[in-house]
Amino acid sequence: MSKLTPTPGQTVGPFYGYALPFTKDNELLAPGSPGSIRLQGTVYDGAGETIPDAILEIWQPDAHGNVVQRTGSLVRDGYTFTGWGRASVGNSGVFTFTTVNPGTTPPVPGKPAAAPFISVAVFARGLMNRLFTRIYLPENEEALAADPLLSSLEPERRKTLIARRDADGGLTWDLRLQGTDETVFLDFERVEGASK
Repeated sequence: MSKLTPTPGQTVGPFYGYALPFTKDNELLAPGSPGSIRLQGTVYDGAGETIPDAILEIWQPDAHGNVVQRTGSLVRDGYTFTGWGRASVGNSGVFTFTTVNPGTTPPVPGKPAAAPFISVAVFARGLMNRLFTRIYLPENEEALAADPLLSSLEPERRKTLIARRDADGGLTWDLRLQGTDETVFLDFERVEGASK
């Protein structure tokens, strides 16, 4: 019997195309629903080239700042907002979601309130682990200045997390994995004493 040679570790993509996409996965609510907006952008690599096979997942509160705890994210019914979506980018590197402007969530006791944001996870070629980041709304400069995460960053780095408001009310936010204007990514560490 021959001995098998171990294979190298896999990256997080691109080998997920047949199983992860599902119908309306990028619609957190139906397009044209009251309050719905389009969130769009482009994913770039370190050389400034678009990445054609990334997947983005977003989580967010509803327009009133409520963290939604309803089932149905994988079976869209056309009207229930579940606060979660997934979008694969096309050959052009562009992603699109239909969602709402997130509201401000209630502050955690003892911590300053965060400005409204959308949480993002990124899966792409060459990544050994997914990346985490945020998208902030551009309007409330006072809330942005007081946000604990944003206020800890240099102004040039801070702007990589703030979307642009489009003329139609939608949001545009580009993601840069490396290089000039690299998006700020978050590093979540396990809290000591927390259960595994």
